[in-house]
Amino acid sequence: MFAVKTGFGSAAASQRQYANRTLNRHLHTAKFHNPRAYPRAARFKSTAPAVPKSGHIEEGPNESLLFIDNIFPLRLSFLLCLTNLPFFTDPEKILQRILKQLHDDQRIPAADPINIAERALPNSISLSVKQILPRLKEGGAYAKLLHDSKISPPDIESALQEYLEKTSPKPWFNPFRSVGSHLVRGRPWLEDLQRYPSQKLRVEFLPTGPGAEAAELPEETLYTLFRTYGKLGDIKPQPTGSKDLPKYATLYYGNVRDAIMAKNCMHGFVLPESEGGGKNGTVLKMVYEKRTKARFLRDWIMNHPRIVIPIVAAIVASVTVAIFDPVRTFFIKSHITHTFHLTENKVYSWFRSQLTRANEILSFKRHEGENAGMSVVWDDRRGDIEQIRTWLMETADTFIVVQGPRGSGKRELVLDEALKGRRNTLHIDCKPIQEARGDSSTIFAAAREVGYRPIFSWMNTFSSMIDLAAQGTIGTKTGLSETLDSQLQKIWQNTTNALKELALEGRSKDDKDSELGDDEYLEAHPERRPVVVIDNFLHKSQESNVVYDKISEWAASLTTGNVAHVIFLTNDVSFSKSLSKALPDRVFRQVSLGDCSPEVAKRFVVNHLNADADEGSQGEKKSPPSESRQDLGELDGCIDILGGRLTDLEFLARRIKTGETPNKAVQQIIDQSASEILKMYILDIGTSSSNGSSRSWTPEQAWLLIKSLATTPSLRYNELLLSDTFKSSDGALLALEQFELITIVSQNGRPHSIKPGKPVYQAAFKQLVADRVLKARLDLAVLTQLIGIETKGIDKAESELALLGGLPGQPREVKSRVKWLLAKMQASQGKVEGWEKEGKALKEVLAKEY
Repeated sequence: MFAVKTGFGSAAASQRQYANRTLNRHLHTAKFHNPRAYPRAARFKSTAPAVPKSGHIEEGPNESLLFIDNIFPLRLSFLLCLTNLPFFTDPEKILQRILKQLHDDQRIPAADPINIAERALPNSISLSVKQILPRLKEGGAYAKLLHDSKISPPDIESALQEYLEKTSPKPWFNPFRSVGSHLVRGRPWLEDLQRYPSQKLRVEFLPTGPGAEAAELPEETLYTLFRTYGKLGDIKPQPTGSKDLPKYATLYYGNVRDAIMAKNCMHGFVLPESEGGGKNGTVLKMVYEKRTKARFLRDWIMNHPRIVIPIVAAIVASVTVAIFDPVRTFFIKSHITHTFHLTENKVYSWFRSQLTRANEILSFKRHEGENAGMSVVWDDRRGDIEQIRTWLMETADTFIVVQGPRGSGKRELVLDEALKGRRNTLHIDCKPIQEARGDSSTIFAAAREVGYRPIFSWMNTFSSMIDLAAQGTIGTKTGLSETLDSQLQKIWQNTTNALKELALEGRSKDDKDSELGDDEYLEAHPERRPVVVIDNFLHKSQESNVVYDKISEWAASLTTGNVAHVIFLTNDVSFSKSLSKALPDRVFRQVSLGDCSPEVAKRFVVNHLNADADEGSQGEKKSPPSESRQDLGELDGCIDILGGRLTDLEFLARRIKTGETPNKAVQQIIDQSASEILKMYILDIGTSSSNGSSRSWTPEQAWLLIKSLATTPSLRYNELLLSDTFKSSDGALLALEQFELITIVSQNGRPHSIKPGKPVYQAAFKQLVADRVLKARLDLAVLTQLIGIETKGIDKAESELALLGGLPGQPREVKSRVKWLLAKMQASQGKVEGWEKEGKALKEVLAKEY
């Protein structure tokens, strides 16, 4: 028997055992069967020693070595990598089992790798296979042949090539390429390193011995040597000036199996001097190299970021619009129609009605009791309610503005009365949007008000960081980041789409005006348009106007496009300045809400008190508090003090319900208001206000207003500006109006007079002025400020007099100027002396009283 040997590890041992069994079976068949029927099996008759540990195959006399290619699939080479896995330590057994199964199954002889190798050897030459060494990762095998001494190895290779051209045996796994075989001219090295075949071969030029020199082969010589094994794509010599040793050249084959054949046949080949190998010859060492794939598209993308990044940004934006915008529009429509609101659910409403009937002490009745007094107010304001409803039925493309001080009931008037029972109403509160800190918070707050989701507010910060990094590297912005304006524009645009879809929702082809376009239809049917209520408009507008400018522009597009009616609710009397930027050629429809009249205010409080009248023990209703309580005769005087502000009236009614007398309740309200005034406008004056922004007034200016309004219900606007404390500047007055200390009344489009911000502030001002210590302290501060102003005037006059006195000859033309300056100094000095006397008296008060 002969033995099949291999040169690497336990995997090779498995392959060698498999080859031995295969060849022995062929020998056994040849002995007991007709030799002519099995001529090839008779030639497998010899043995060979094992391959040395060095991995080199040694050839004896009359022996030749062939490499047979394309008998194993190259994809099986991944099994050699599995030995590194802790749970897969013996892949050789699996390989051995597969090969054995293929060999034993004679129904498919083309699937047997050894059968393929046998069919690749011709019958015309007297040969015997001495040894077969499979090379799994290279998809072939070495075959050591024993032949007659009269036959030379080149003759064997020629006969073999001629035979393969005629028969063209093809394996089952690669039916488009036949088996190839070439004579091994070098000294192959059988290694089990993780070096896998590639189309790129590195040919290194080594000396034949120590001290010898290797020749660097030219491209022509390399082409002659290696073209035999397949089509060469390119030959690249070592770069000029490279100091890498040993010298090398790189071959590029068009097919990986051609490179395998060249490497296995020419590795270790010694090129003699006669063929250009130098004086002592040159040894060729072959190594596979991973071929760098040409990535033209990737390289172009990486080298042109100024073109690619905007294109990517546009693609991302397009995908976002295509995927998320319909989802966001759906959620906005659901927010407007209250689709997912629990209070709008019929089942929930039924359960709530049943519980209300079963137990009247639940919060539902208490809530009705608290709001019972509002019916009186709505009756008084019925004309304003009907006016708003009439405007909503008209086609005029302008805004409806409901203006009034805080606590005058603007929101309740519009949402609970004017829009009662109307579908498709969107309420947007500007307060959380304006008070949000940072762009991300502002975007999130705006999206929440309209139901815009999903919202990725954090992406704005992330995109800004990418934009900043790109600007530092390529010099330009990527365009991925978006400003607050653009983000808000997206939110409002999606809201516009949702509002328009809701307005056109009930339209059908059977309508008489079905031939009209969408815009013409909405213009002809104003009753179908949704209503957008923008609440707290211009809240803290002195900090930033970005949000309000975008809202105004968006609201203008809704009205001019006949998409929706827009109602603004604002405390600011200067709203026209902001809204005129969006609609400069429109006249706004305005409803001004003030305080209730004394009669309505009294009825409001009485209805609040009577709403919670309990029934007696036998079902008889007790007399209402307005009839049973004797102290309600004080209401008239209390209402004169509080005025008609709804929030103050409701607070009064609640305190009376707890058992307090009206006078005591009013005094508590006055005390609380006085404390708020001290904290917000005077005592906490410093570098910042309660909302964190810099204040535009001084304590002296606020106190002058408080002291003046304590004695008179209104002040002349322009007369107040003449005082030295305000210095002819109305910035402080406007700021105090924004913070609701005062109310500026306009007439004929100009400021006319100044009144307290709330009616109860009149009484609070009087109480503050009645405090001798507080009055002395703040009056002293005002006098100190005035003395400083006059002192600066005196100093300026003295400087001018000194300048005039230095003129030569004292011209008579300056005498009138000198007299005027002296008179001014005398008047100022008189004021300073009088104020110092007053200040001395105020200091005595501060020194003696607490």
